[in-house]
Amino acid sequence: MTTKIHPTAIVDSRAQLGQGVEIGPFSMVGPDVTLGDNVRLLSHAIVEGVTEVGEGCVLHPFACLGGAPQHSGHKGEPTRVVVGARNVFREHVTVHAGTAVGRGVTTIGDDGLFMVSVHIGHDCIIGDKVIAAPSVAVGGHVTVNDFVFLGGLAAIHQFTRIGRYAFIGGGGIVTKDVIPYGSVWGNHAHLEGLNLIGLKRRGFTREQIATLRSAYRLLFADEGTFQERLDDVAESYAHVPEILEVIEFIRVDATRPLCLPHREV
Repeated sequence: MTTKIHPTAIVDSRAQLGQGVEIGPFSMVGPDVTLGDNVRLLSHAIVEGVTEVGEGCVLHPFACLGGAPQHSGHKGEPTRVVVGARNVFREHVTVHAGTAVGRGVTTIGDDGLFMVSVHIGHDCIIGDKVIAAPSVAVGGHVTVNDFVFLGGLAAIHQFTRIGRYAFIGGGGIVTKDVIPYGSVWGNHAHLEGLNLIGLKRRGFTREQIATLRSAYRLLFADEGTFQERLDDVAESYAHVPEILEVIEFIRVDATRPLCLPHREV
């Protein structure tokens, strides 16, 4: 597989290019960039900084990966971006490098789709198979776990955690952590229920979904304190991996606020 570089593209001779890489018109690749096999920059795309892009990724026009973080404390330290395989970055997507005061690296997993004008801020951790609809803004230090869907125009506040299989409704302003399998909406976002449509599409069985719904109702019921209900759910569903994932997500960082239901469940 031969590498194809358009004559109008600017590719630093020190960049590392895998087999089958295609760099289209007016694209730019910096000296500290590594592009895996079969990466395609369609046109006017930029990969700069200390950035690794995994095999099979596609950058559409004006996508920019590896830019300096939008952080007032950044002093030009050589922080990084690491992107997994087979991601699609549509027009005007930006992914910024980490900061020296944070993780030092922004990471994206495999098989993601980042639609027009999505922004991924510094020090973020983005999992596998994440879909971000147009104009999503993800603040610094955010963790978005696997299989999450971020609706168009959603904004995720810095340091927020979003659990696996969660759904963020379009226009949602998320300032608190979202449990795995949860569905949140609104400004500020509240927990609307479970991501039932997403779970069905991902192959969860009727029995698994019913169990999740039962545990959800117990966890967010009116009786007792939240800690008491959390302990009850952990005990009652100790044999269910999906429920234990939710419990662990909540317990791992008790300092973080959670998105809660806006009304009785």
